[in-house]
Amino acid sequence: MSLDDLTRNAVHVAPEGGLEAKFALGRPLRVKLGIDVTSPDIHIGRAVPLQKMRAFQDEGHLGVLIVGDYTTRIGDPSGRSAERPILSDEEIDESAKTYVDQAMMILDPERTEVRYNGEWLSKLSYADVVRLARTITVARILERDDFAKRYAAQEPISISELLYPLMQAYDSVAIEADVELGGTDQLYNLLAGREVMQHYGLEPQVVLTTPLLVSWDGLKMSSSVGNNIPLTMAPEEQFGRTMRISDDQLPQWYELVMDAQLPEGGDPLDAKLELARFIVRRSHGEDAARAAEDHFTRVVREGGAPEDVAEAILPADKTVHLPALLVEHLEIGSTSEARRMIAQGGVKVNGEVMKELDLPREALSGALVQAGKRRFIRFRAA
Repeated sequence: MSLDDLTRNAVHVAPEGGLEAKFALGRPLRVKLGIDVTSPDIHIGRAVPLQKMRAFQDEGHLGVLIVGDYTTRIGDPSGRSAERPILSDEEIDESAKTYVDQAMMILDPERTEVRYNGEWLSKLSYADVVRLARTITVARILERDDFAKRYAAQEPISISELLYPLMQAYDSVAIEADVELGGTDQLYNLLAGREVMQHYGLEPQVVLTTPLLVSWDGLKMSSSVGNNIPLTMAPEEQFGRTMRISDDQLPQWYELVMDAQLPEGGDPLDAKLELARFIVRRSHGEDAARAAEDHFTRVVREGGAPEDVAEAILPADKTVHLPALLVEHLEIGSTSEARRMIAQGGVKVNGEVMKELDLPREALSGALVQAGKRRFIRFRAA
């Protein structure tokens, strides 16, 4: 694979000529990627830098995956208009346990070194932190776009947030990174790594950023927003969510997710189906991809019910409040959202559009209830 192949789709490669100089060292490079465990899942947008790391691994280099169990306790302020809520130690530890297994869906385990940054950050003394804080000025940190906007608006910025890029940079010192990967929203943090490494007498890393994947709603894919496709999501949901993207988004998704070019002159629907197959196949295998496509065809394109429908027991009351059932069993966000869905004709009982909110219990016993295009449940008496 050529240098052009390794840097394909990269937005920044800094400094110019730096990667060529690293390759000239004639040894496997230590290619760093840090992931904070802010949610239980890695989604396909966050997997794009993992795919870039895999490309380096395939060329014989070592991927150093840093699970940010310690930096997560501060919260990355990148792109934030306010301080990120702090997760509990239990939440962080639970997410950290699942991250490595998910990352290995993409990475080569034989060429991956997994590190947790609590290994070194938890051991820094106060004097160590002061030394680290001397490496970059406050004015330099406030050049960050998110900090600059909050400072200009006189919104609070905690000292811990100002320390975050320094802590991430210290990860590069601890593992002596040659290259660091990240999304474009991480550019400041990655460049800070170069500065801090020089202060500690190390050859600075090369920075390589990849684009942020834009979801079907036009926003950056995000677990907190919910417009994401986790690598561990059920095959049917992965397939269905992929099919929600617009035709205009296909070129970017092909380039970033499939590392391929969108075929010219083809049918956008066929291209979208192939993309959905790829996403499911990568996480769950060929059989799951076929089953997910069959499910999508039957339920969404043909309007039928899935073969296996979950069942739930009706409440004992003679009259049943339908919005409450939708919230409890079909993951509708709230009863008010359920009522709107019913009012808009989005709920069917045995194939008939349902407008009533309260129904006799016997009317729902054995009934197939559908909310939206893909959510089904069958109710029965106890």
